[in-house]
Amino acid sequence: MRTAILVMLSLLAGFAVNRAAAEDTITTVETDTAFADVMTDLQDAIINRGYVIDYHSHIGEMLSRTAGDVGADKQVYKNAEFLQFCSAVLSRAAMEADIGNIAYCPYILFAYEPAAYPGKVTVGFRRLPPGDGRDQVNETLNEILHDAAGQ
Repeated sequence: MRTAILVMLSLLAGFAVNRAAAEDTITTVETDTAFADVMTDLQDAIINRGYVIDYHSHIGEMLSRTAGDVGADKQVYKNAEFLQFCSAVLSRAAMEADIGNIAYCPYILFAYEPAAYPGKVTVGFRRLPPGDGRDQVNETLNEILHDAAGQ
């Protein structure tokens, strides 16, 4: 019995650590700024640094469009989009530090407005693991995030 309890406690602790680790990998900021303005500010914050946006995804529209096809009846987002870009300078520095850092390029920033909370916009990015040339990427993504969120 004691062994079973210890196993259960270990499993629960493992789940808690995994959840905390997952939460640490996403950096977000909430704002009351209109979604369209946040996306414009996000685009400007990327472009004004000299980066080229490679792809603009309209995830919210895709989920709405395909809801019937997958048997969904819940609207997740009022709006949801992401922008991806790569930086020759940041990427080169990161990849020279560790060639495996190719896995993190391109970089993605996202914004969404939940259907359940219209007017509350979340802007964020997936944080790269620290070290080996990735810290500067995280700093740049964080600067872009705060520029777009007006903070």
